[in-house]
Amino acid sequence: MSGLAGLLAGRTEPGIYRWHGAFDTADVQHAVEHAHWNFAWVDGWHHQDKKEFLDAAGQALGFPDNWGHTFDALGDCLADVTAGDSNGWVLLWDGWGTLARSDEQAFSVALSVLGGRVNADRGGPFAVLLRGEGPESMTGVESLD
Repeated sequence: MSGLAGLLAGRTEPGIYRWHGAFDTADVQHAVEHAHWNFAWVDGWHHQDKKEFLDAAGQALGFPDNWGHTFDALGDCLADVTAGDSNGWVLLWDGWGTLARSDEQAFSVALSVLGGRVNADRGGPFAVLLRGEGPESMTGVESLD
């Protein structure tokens, strides 16, 4: 978990990263929470389209049931996600390549909205880990491996 360890220790800036760590999700969650970060997980293998991604992200991040389920609403709710007493947030998105391949526009908007929270000046650090394989054509997303 060396790339993740660097992020959790503050040696790597929070951002959106491709990550190929083949660790069980529960082990990743344990490592993140042990470092006093909040953990959220989106299972892109089972939530493959735009609507399913939005539903899963809202649930993972603890949004209220009536949060809106649109990308605009996702951005608004992400602005309210704070680190609280923790060091920040890690959102692990497994199977992201499914949405990236099937609906490139929705995936691009999702990354843009998540990136807006990553780069926010308030709310504490927020990192997104895109785990698994996806289109090689993605530019600007560094590897955390």
